[in-house]
Amino acid sequence: MNIYLDGIGKKFNTEWIFRNVSLDLHAGEACAILGRNGSGKSTLLQIIAGSIHPTAGKIRYELNGKDITDSLVFRELAMVAPYLEIIEDFTLEEMLDFHFSFKTYLPGIDANKVREILDLKVRKSKTIRQYSSGMKQRLKLALAIFSDVPLLLLDEPVMNLDKAGMEWYLRLVREYAGKRTLVICSNQQAQESAFAGKILQIEDFKS
Repeated sequence: MNIYLDGIGKKFNTEWIFRNVSLDLHAGEACAILGRNGSGKSTLLQIIAGSIHPTAGKIRYELNGKDITDSLVFRELAMVAPYLEIIEDFTLEEMLDFHFSFKTYLPGIDANKVREILDLKVRKSKTIRQYSSGMKQRLKLALAIFSDVPLLLLDEPVMNLDKAGMEWYLRLVREYAGKRTLVICSNQQAQESAFAGKILQIEDFKS
């Protein structure tokens, strides 16, 4: 998927969070939106996701040579964010069945492969509520990355991950992001710069 941001700005009440963000992203490219907590990273990602509208500027989506309206782009993306919860009363099996009733697995991936890669070593009857915060984050990342969509949006993807979890996440992205468009919000510059070809410092766009 190609995404074109032209002079994007967002304000709440009378305060501009950011202004004049212009960026072109093409299929296979990864962009890291970096900045301190509260700087507007997540707001910009939600604009890219089509879930909120910009105050100024325009955003355009293109897939296979055709424009997609912002109201329909949700069909073409998978997203991980701290404010997006998984259903904690589900078991792993139930969560996979539920999520992939709406999304399609990547080619070559199925529920058994996801369980193998997650390697959570939990009883089948154990609910997600009983998982550690790191296990929950791994599951959220796997659900998004193994969905066959052209756009991946990852907000603070290494939240609650230890060193081994961070390495697992980086392997997952390198092996499975493929030719998709990837946008990551993070305050971990060294972590995300390892594979993001484009870096956007959100604080460069304050008014």
